[in-house]
Amino acid sequence: MRLLLKLGWRNIWRNKRRSLLTLAAISFATLAAVAMRGVQLGTYAVNIKNAVQLFTGYLQIQRAGYQENPKLNLSFKLDKKLEKNLRSIPQIKGFAPRVYANGLISFKDNSIGAGIFGIDPLLEQSTTKILERISKGRFFTTDTTNEVVVGDKLLINLKADIGDTIVILAQGYDGSLGNLKFVITGTVRTGSKDFDAMAVFIGLETAQNLLSIYGHNVQAVALTLDDLSDIEDVKTELNAGLDTSKMKALSWDEVMPDFKQSIELDNISGILMLLVLIIIVAFGILNTVLMSVTERFNEFGITLSLGMPQIKLVQLIFIETIFITILGVLIGDLLGWSVNYYILLNPIEFSGDLGWVYEEYGFLPRIESTLDFTIFLNTSISVLLISLVACFYPAYKVFKLEPLKGIRYT
Repeated sequence: MRLLLKLGWRNIWRNKRRSLLTLAAISFATLAAVAMRGVQLGTYAVNIKNAVQLFTGYLQIQRAGYQENPKLNLSFKLDKKLEKNLRSIPQIKGFAPRVYANGLISFKDNSIGAGIFGIDPLLEQSTTKILERISKGRFFTTDTTNEVVVGDKLLINLKADIGDTIVILAQGYDGSLGNLKFVITGTVRTGSKDFDAMAVFIGLETAQNLLSIYGHNVQAVALTLDDLSDIEDVKTELNAGLDTSKMKALSWDEVMPDFKQSIELDNISGILMLLVLIIIVAFGILNTVLMSVTERFNEFGITLSLGMPQIKLVQLIFIETIFITILGVLIGDLLGWSVNYYILLNPIEFSGDLGWVYEEYGFLPRIESTLDFTIFLNTSISVLLISLVACFYPAYKVFKLEPLKGIRYT
């Protein structure tokens, strides 16, 4: 085997130009794959973090079945035991109880269906960034106020303005219809057109009174964590301490399945592009190895006639392919790491109309990257495997080569 390794390394450089071109192709493919995946996954991570920090939370505690069928009666009490449990988990940086309901918001002759979000602004400030998305006016400061903040598009659709008084009508927990007057103090812009056209934020206790929910009942508790990587551990720990037949902790992707699906769809398209790139490189490797093998048929024929087993020659072909592929992958990984590191330090910001389009669809107008080790590992293994598959045909031709035909080959 040691002799085969030495021969394999020397054979690579017998035709330096061809080997260098193949090396360049493998390096470029690896560089492109690593850079593209780094940018793709890095941008996903920053947008997921932005989405969960905006309002949803990294995790939510809900009544079992509420996510599939949101009902007002699927509420629960945020008691001291649950609060103590949440405060005891070091990865949880903050939590905010919420009341969710549907209602009708009216101003003069205009009435629009709306989503009512009862929140405690002090707890939300330590949990999400919704208070920072004020576009006009200000946010209310207590959860017992008659002030309200609405989505900026909802304000336009109502043909109202800051300081106007509106009426919110909603069906209560007991089936009765509740209505209260509110003064608009501000508007929020999250970047989601649908959300900004239906969102109404009121105080948590005020929402409980409007909906006849008493005893500090809520529909969800949003949690914020140190990092996205902590989600599964915290979710498991929370569910271990909850009666999951009544309540359960849900991760952001369970709370926002549409957002998760849009990321998965984009991720699949990126993977397909990378596969096409790697397959193109595989044909280049196939061409190089096949030419190298064909040129040496005379040499192989003489070697076989001297008694070398054909399996040894097949091993030699694979060794040569592995050597040049590993060398190309290492160079590509190094270049790819440099590109990802540069983008990590210098994110690409979009401004003007393009930046506005990104924000309108709820995405940050920024491209980032990541140095996640799995990107380099998966890319390297993929290129190596496709290269080995590409040299099966040349190896098969060597395996079937007869000594006399090899010697006479021209």
